[in-house]
Amino acid sequence: MTATKHLAALALSAALSASASAATRDLGPAPEFKGISNWLNSEPLTMAGLKGKVVLVDFWTYTCINCIRTLPYVTRWYDSYKDKGLVVVGVHTPEYGFERKTANVQAAIQRFRINYPVAQDNRYDTWSAYNNMYWPAVYLIDKKGRIAYTHFGEGAYAETEAQIRRLLAE
Repeated sequence: MTATKHLAALALSAALSASASAATRDLGPAPEFKGISNWLNSEPLTMAGLKGKVVLVDFWTYTCINCIRTLPYVTRWYDSYKDKGLVVVGVHTPEYGFERKTANVQAAIQRFRINYPVAQDNRYDTWSAYNNMYWPAVYLIDKKGRIAYTHFGEGAYAETEAQIRRLLAE
Protein backbone atom coordinates (compact mmCIF):
# COMPACT_ATOMS: atom_id res chain seq x y z
CA MET A 1 0.00 0.00 0.00
CA THR A 2 1.37 3.41 -0.91
CA ALA A 3 1.83 6.06 1.74
CA THR A 4 -1.00 8.12 0.21
CA LYS A 5 -3.43 5.18 0.28
CA HIS A 6 -2.35 4.35 3.83
CA LEU A 7 -3.04 7.93 4.97
CA ALA A 8 -6.41 7.89 3.18
CA ALA A 9 -7.32 4.61 4.90
CA LEU A 10 -6.33 6.06 8.29
CA ALA A 11 -8.37 9.20 7.65
CA LEU A 12 -11.40 7.12 6.64
CA SER A 13 -11.02 4.95 9.73
CA ALA A 14 -10.82 8.01 11.98
CA ALA A 15 -13.89 9.55 10.33
CA LEU A 16 -15.89 6.35 10.77
CA SER A 17 -14.83 6.12 14.42
CA ALA A 18 -15.83 9.74 15.01
CA SER A 19 -19.23 9.28 13.38
CA ALA A 20 -19.81 6.04 15.29
CA SER A 21 -19.01 7.72 18.59
CA ALA A 22 -21.20 10.72 17.65
CA ALA A 23 -24.05 8.31 16.99
CA THR A 24 -23.86 6.97 20.54
CA ARG A 25 -23.30 10.23 22.42
CA ASP A 26 -25.30 10.96 25.54
CA LEU A 27 -24.96 14.62 26.46
CA GLY A 28 -27.25 14.43 29.45
CA PRO A 29 -30.92 15.13 30.04
CA ALA A 30 -32.60 17.80 27.93
CA PRO A 31 -33.55 20.82 30.02
CA GLU A 32 -37.18 21.86 30.25
CA PHE A 33 -38.36 24.89 28.30
CA LYS A 34 -38.01 27.73 30.82
CA GLY A 35 -39.21 31.32 30.89
CA ILE A 36 -41.08 31.11 27.59
CA SER A 37 -43.07 34.32 27.15
CA ASN A 38 -45.24 32.98 24.30
CA TRP A 39 -45.84 29.73 22.46
CA LEU A 40 -46.64 30.24 18.79
CA ASN A 41 -48.16 27.52 16.55
CA SER A 42 -48.72 25.37 19.65
CA GLU A 43 -49.96 25.09 23.17
CA PRO A 44 -47.09 25.09 25.72
CA LEU A 45 -44.88 22.00 25.47
CA THR A 46 -42.69 20.32 28.08
CA MET A 47 -39.82 17.92 27.71
CA ALA A 48 -41.58 15.62 30.15
CA GLY A 49 -44.62 15.60 27.87
CA LEU A 50 -42.46 14.90 24.81
CA LYS A 51 -40.81 11.73 26.16
CA GLY A 52 -41.24 8.95 23.64
CA LYS A 53 -40.73 11.41 20.76
CA VAL A 54 -37.57 12.56 19.05
CA VAL A 55 -37.30 16.32 19.55
CA LEU A 56 -35.29 18.78 17.48
CA VAL A 57 -34.73 22.01 19.40
CA ASP A 58 -33.64 24.80 17.04
CA PHE A 59 -32.33 28.01 18.62
CA TRP A 60 -32.82 30.80 16.09
CA THR A 61 -33.66 34.44 15.63
CA TYR A 62 -35.37 35.88 12.60
CA THR A 63 -32.76 38.44 11.53
CA CYS A 64 -29.77 36.09 11.72
CA ILE A 65 -28.74 35.24 8.15
CA ASN A 66 -27.25 31.93 9.27
CA CYS A 67 -30.56 31.01 10.94
CA ILE A 68 -32.52 32.03 7.85
CA ARG A 69 -30.34 29.74 5.71
CA THR A 70 -31.06 26.75 7.98
CA LEU A 71 -34.83 27.20 8.13
CA PRO A 72 -35.61 25.42 4.83
CA TYR A 73 -33.86 22.31 6.20
CA VAL A 74 -35.55 22.48 9.59
CA THR A 75 -38.99 22.98 8.03
CA ARG A 76 -38.37 20.12 5.58
CA TRP A 77 -37.37 17.79 8.43
CA TYR A 78 -40.52 18.77 10.27
CA ASP A 79 -42.69 18.13 7.21
CA SER A 80 -40.93 14.83 6.42
CA TYR A 81 -40.79 13.29 9.89
CA LYS A 82 -43.59 14.82 12.00
CA ASP A 83 -45.81 11.80 11.33
CA LYS A 84 -42.96 9.44 12.22
CA GLY A 85 -42.39 10.78 15.74
CA LEU A 86 -40.29 13.95 15.27
CA VAL A 87 -41.29 17.11 17.11
CA VAL A 88 -39.53 20.31 16.10
CA VAL A 89 -39.47 23.23 18.52
CA GLY A 90 -38.02 26.49 17.33
CA VAL A 91 -36.74 28.45 20.31
CA HIS A 92 -36.71 32.06 19.15
CA THR A 93 -34.13 33.85 21.28
CA PRO A 94 -33.73 37.50 20.22
CA GLU A 95 -30.41 39.12 19.53
CA TYR A 96 -31.89 42.63 19.28
CA GLY A 97 -34.66 44.38 21.21
CA PHE A 98 -37.09 44.59 18.28
CA GLU A 99 -36.89 40.80 17.92
CA ARG A 100 -38.65 40.50 21.31
CA LYS A 101 -41.94 41.75 19.84
CA THR A 102 -44.33 38.86 19.36
CA ALA A 103 -45.90 40.47 16.29
CA ASN A 104 -42.48 40.57 14.60
CA VAL A 105 -41.84 36.90 15.43
CA GLN A 106 -45.30 35.98 14.13
CA ALA A 107 -44.60 37.85 10.87
CA ALA A 108 -41.30 35.96 10.51
CA ILE A 109 -43.06 32.64 11.15
CA GLN A 110 -45.44 33.43 8.30
CA ARG A 111 -42.69 34.73 6.00
CA PHE A 112 -40.56 31.60 6.48
CA ARG A 113 -43.60 29.27 6.43
CA ILE A 114 -42.84 27.77 9.83
CA ASN A 115 -45.64 25.44 10.93
CA TYR A 116 -43.96 23.81 13.93
CA PRO A 117 -44.12 25.12 17.52
CA VAL A 118 -42.06 28.19 18.31
CA ALA A 119 -41.20 29.15 21.89
CA GLN A 120 -40.41 32.82 22.41
CA ASP A 121 -37.44 32.88 24.80
CA ASN A 122 -37.08 36.64 25.32
CA ARG A 123 -35.26 36.35 28.67
CA TYR A 124 -32.80 33.66 27.47
CA ASP A 125 -34.01 31.25 30.16
CA THR A 126 -34.20 28.19 27.87
CA TRP A 127 -31.04 29.35 26.05
CA SER A 128 -29.24 29.43 29.42
CA ALA A 129 -30.68 26.08 30.53
CA TYR A 130 -29.02 24.54 27.45
CA ASN A 131 -25.82 26.55 28.03
CA ASN A 132 -26.26 27.59 24.42
CA MET A 133 -23.99 30.21 22.90
CA TYR A 134 -24.86 30.18 19.18
CA TRP A 135 -27.45 31.03 16.55
CA PRO A 136 -28.41 28.74 14.95
CA ALA A 137 -28.03 25.74 17.22
CA VAL A 138 -29.68 22.32 16.84
CA TYR A 139 -30.13 19.89 19.72
CA LEU A 140 -31.59 16.45 19.01
CA ILE A 141 -33.28 14.83 21.98
CA ASP A 142 -33.83 11.06 22.00
CA LYS A 143 -37.04 9.30 23.02
CA LYS A 144 -35.77 9.04 26.60
CA GLY A 145 -35.38 12.82 26.88
CA ARG A 146 -31.59 12.91 26.56
CA ILE A 147 -29.52 15.14 24.28
CA ALA A 148 -28.06 12.82 21.67
CA TYR A 149 -26.67 15.23 19.05
CA THR A 150 -25.80 18.90 18.62
CA HIS A 151 -24.81 21.08 15.72
CA PHE A 152 -23.95 24.77 15.80
CA GLY A 153 -24.10 27.04 12.78
CA GLU A 154 -24.96 26.21 9.20
CA GLY A 155 -24.16 22.97 7.42
CA ALA A 156 -24.02 19.29 8.40
CA TYR A 157 -27.55 18.90 7.00
CA ALA A 158 -27.06 15.32 5.80
CA GLU A 159 -25.46 14.33 9.12
CA THR A 160 -28.27 15.95 11.10
CA GLU A 161 -30.92 14.21 9.02
CA ALA A 162 -29.10 10.90 9.44
CA GLN A 163 -29.17 11.43 13.22
CA ILE A 164 -32.90 12.21 13.07
CA ARG A 165 -33.50 8.97 11.19
CA ARG A 166 -31.30 7.00 13.58
CA LEU A 167 -33.10 8.33 16.64
CA LEU A 168 -36.52 7.70 15.12
CA ALA A 169 -35.50 4.08 14.39
CA GLU A 170 -34.43 3.42 18.01
